[in-house]
Amino acid sequence: MKIAVLGCGGVGGYFGGRLAHAGVDTTFIARGAMLDALRTRGLRVDSIAGDFTLDHVNATDDAASVGPVDAVLVTVKAWQIPEAAAQLAPLIGEDTAVVPLENGIDSPTVLANVVGREHVLGGLCAIVSFIVEPGHIRHIAYEPTVMFGELDNARSARADRLLEAFVRAGVKAEIPPDIHQAMWTKFLFIAPMSGIGALTRVPIGQWRIVPGIRDIVTASLEEVVALAAAHGVDLGSDAVARIWATCDAMPPESTSSLQRDVLAGRPSELEAQLGAIVRLGVERGVATPATNFIYQSLVPQEMKARQA
Repeated sequence: MKIAVLGCGGVGGYFGGRLAHAGVDTTFIARGAMLDALRTRGLRVDSIAGDFTLDHVNATDDAASVGPVDAVLVTVKAWQIPEAAAQLAPLIGEDTAVVPLENGIDSPTVLANVVGREHVLGGLCAIVSFIVEPGHIRHIAYEPTVMFGELDNARSARADRLLEAFVRAGVKAEIPPDIHQAMWTKFLFIAPMSGIGALTRVPIGQWRIVPGIRDIVTASLEEVVALAAAHGVDLGSDAVARIWATCDAMPPESTSSLQRDVLAGRPSELEAQLGAIVRLGVERGVATPATNFIYQSLVPQEMKARQA
């Protein structure tokens, strides 16, 4: 199987690295300092699931030099997808699967508008990882997991082949019965947690013990559950309790990628996460006051980062 990984941050570097380390034909589409590091030093991954190093990796900034592949893992930031999608054309063959592993809920739609819905799968991942420096990724929490599936939830040979590649690489992977429910469940987990982490500017172990903050997060979670229902997705009556159980079990030093970007003064996925909840709430007539409070409180920081 031939796979292209678009982006080599904490997500792309880890999962693409695992695939390449297992002998899967994997090419990273990268640029700048990351591309230089991959070409000259290879890829190093420090992980609680086991460290590994790749002295030589396939890396390029020219997708045309790669040609059509069996699957493309899109692992750039959600707000970078429109720009990244413009690079996909040379990678697309008749049966190529394009799998977004972003934190937002709109990624499949954005990609489908560029490459065609027939090429796009729904997808998500679970991992706490980040770039230490170009060519060096660190995974610090959560069992790395990927889920993906056809947008109509039909079982397909191409999804099965990708699943086999991940399993061969030692990655926990699954084709869930309903990829939309799986994506909304991930969105429910990541968006409120990321927003409140960015707003309080402390790791999860510090904000989750404050009763008033828990109340705000619970209200935001309930809004996302209602929004999912408005999209025909039932997350279950225990959805909020399940998310809290996950959050309370996470290492106290855990932070989200959105939070780390905000604290570093970088552009973040604010619009794709909190902004999407507010926007979709307006579209579907679902009130989102708690999420809107978190979102609006972070907008000035986002504006400053993007002006810079």
